[in-house]
Formats: sequence, structure tokens, C-alpha cells
Amino acid sequence: MSKIKKRTLAKTLAGVAISLSIAFSASVIAVPQPAQAASVSSSTASKIIATGKKYIGIDYKFGATAGNTSKFDCSSFTQYVYKKNGITLPRSSLSQSKAGKYVSRKNLKAGDLIFSDTNRDGVINHVSIYIGNGKLLHTYKKGLGVTISTFSGSAWDKTYVTARRVI
Repeated sequence: MSKIKKRTLAKTLAGVAISLSIAFSASVIAVPQPAQAASVSSSTASKIIATGKKYIGIDYKFGATAGNTSKFDCSSFTQYVYKKNGITLPRSSLSQSKAGKYVSRKNLKAGDLIFSDTNRDGVINHVSIYIGNGKLLHTYKKGLGVTISTFSGSAWDKTYVTARRVI
């Protein structure tokens, strides 16, 4: 084979190799599936938190009727807020604690539900929405109503049982 033909063949092979390399690299870069999923879930979490914050100050009533926005208990609040954002939850905090997927305390993300046993009797009796930065959005006390609380060191932290991701 002549030197000219060898050079032409080498250039052609190099060109094909570079083209294939670029094509494969572009296909990997062009489809960031995990990033898309993360942005959808963080967007949903932001909407849930914004919906919940609209009700800050709405009074607490144990056993509040589902769907009633003039008074909430902890689980009617979470049920209502998530439903407004397309996520159906059971009515009670105990039932909600079985929805979605388990998430460890160290992996909490905004929009996760946190469950506590404030009576310390072995039964979940409170649910809060984790809103990030160590804060909870929930309701638990007549006269205070829907509020934002610090999680770390709180009664909900000390009686923490589990967390669930439903988004």
C-alpha cells in the first residue's frame, strides 16, 4: 500500500473515531434522566410547601374533617396539602406512615413526611412536612394552628419514628 493511501486511510479512521466519540458523548450528555427526576420532585415539593404555607395560622382541631380548611389536625392538613398537589394520602398519621417509601433521617428532603410518637406509647400520632433546613410545617396545638417549627431538638425529633417520601 502506498504512503498516500495509508495516510488517507489513517485520516479516515481517525475522523470516524472522532465522530463516533462525539456522537456517544453527546447522547450521554443530552439525556440527564436523574436531574430531570430530581427537578420534578423538588418542584412538587416546593408547590406542596407553598400550598401548606397559605394555611399558616389556621387553627388546630383534633379529628378535623377531611377537606375542611377552617381547622386542621396534623394528618388532615398533610392529606389536604398533598391532595391539592395531586398526591393522595390516607387520612390518619398512622396510615400515612405506610405510604410512599421509607427515607432515613439523614436523607430527608423537602416534601418528605416525618412521623412521631409524641405520647411515647409505641403508636405514631403526629405527622409533619419536612420543608428543608431543619424545619417542619405542621399543626398540633389549638391557638397556634398551622406553623413552622424547628425539627432538631424538638418533641417531634425526640419522638421521631420514621419518615416517608411520597413525592
